[in-house]
Amino acid sequence: MTQKKIDDLTYRILGCAIEVHKHLGPGLLESIYEKCFIHELYLNGISCRSQQKVALNYKGIDLEAELRYDVLVEDCIIVELKSIDGILPIHEAVLLTYMQLLSKPKGIIINFNCTNIFHHGQKTMVNHLYSSLPKE
Repeated sequence: MTQKKIDDLTYRILGCAIEVHKHLGPGLLESIYEKCFIHELYLNGISCRSQQKVALNYKGIDLEAELRYDVLVEDCIIVELKSIDGILPIHEAVLLTYMQLLSKPKGIIINFNCTNIFHHGQKTMVNHLYSSLPKE
């Protein structure tokens, strides 16, 4: 895995989100966008898993928690989907925590309740795992 591969995959993921947004527009429930987004990933040959539990280990003890990510793409990028007025710092914090708990280098928040996904409806985040990957 390289930074370039992850960045190329990010571009493809955002393309899928834009395609869904182009067909549905803003204003629907997050669950509707999630179903369509997963289908669009499939149509583009991109593997993913959705709504899986996030394991929580606290001081060496595995705890039962109801943490679930929205979509994990190609086992390396966590995508959190929203249909809200705007992306808030708490949404970024949740994504960073999921990235840490799952040891994933990159995450994307996609908000379908906007006029333009690329300019106003997405936020990508990376962590130390991303910076430790080779560039090419």
